[in-house]
Amino acid sequence: MIELRPFDSLGGANHGWLDAKHHFSFADYRDPARDHWGNLRVWNDDTIAPGTGFPPHPHRDMEIITYVREGAITHEDSLGNKGRTEAGDVQVMSAGTGVRHSEYNLEDVTTKIFQIWIIPTRNGDAPSWGAKPFPKGDRSGHFVTLASGYENDGDALPIRTDARIVAATLKAGESADYPIGRDRKAYLVPATGAILVDDVQVNARDGAAIKDVDVIRVTAIEDSEIVMVDAA
Repeated sequence: MIELRPFDSLGGANHGWLDAKHHFSFADYRDPARDHWGNLRVWNDDTIAPGTGFPPHPHRDMEIITYVREGAITHEDSLGNKGRTEAGDVQVMSAGTGVRHSEYNLEDVTTKIFQIWIIPTRNGDAPSWGAKPFPKGDRSGHFVTLASGYENDGDALPIRTDARIVAATLKAGESADYPIGRDRKAYLVPATGAILVDDVQVNARDGAAIKDVDVIRVTAIEDSEIVMVDAA
């Protein structure tokens, strides 16, 4: 089953400095049919004005993954971590027993991010943060794993949950397969372009909620950048 969730059907709010779209219930947006997808709890599509951002605030017991689509985001937290993550790169914060952090767009251009929250498999660990570049050329024509809760996923950033975040860049006409398994769920969003997931067209920033399939085939209608969560 592939359920298309068009971009114009998403919840959200425009705060001036932040234009946020919510694939799942978040803040003042509530939709009981879109509270979560497996252990995937939040997928926010955020557009952040230059020189603005999220001031220090707390989190606990959540895996928070930030995929930067355009611009850059600068992170600082109560653990002493500080880092700047650029377009195409990924940062992961395991909130664990509790952490405060801020996220600012210190650039002179608009920053666009996907922020993804996944419910952890275990609680009670100390918080942590990490970031890593993932050159788009390295994922040309196939999916690569950006963050993973599994030890055998090589250079992926570690997360403390039964899930993977994967990405691919496909030229128009290219296809890539991904094995999901009927006991799991996946949620896919094209950052750019337009694709077919099997025979369902998914345009840029639409969501596709996928379940009860063994393998999906993603075919690019136009040059596309794709992000997906493979969740329990």
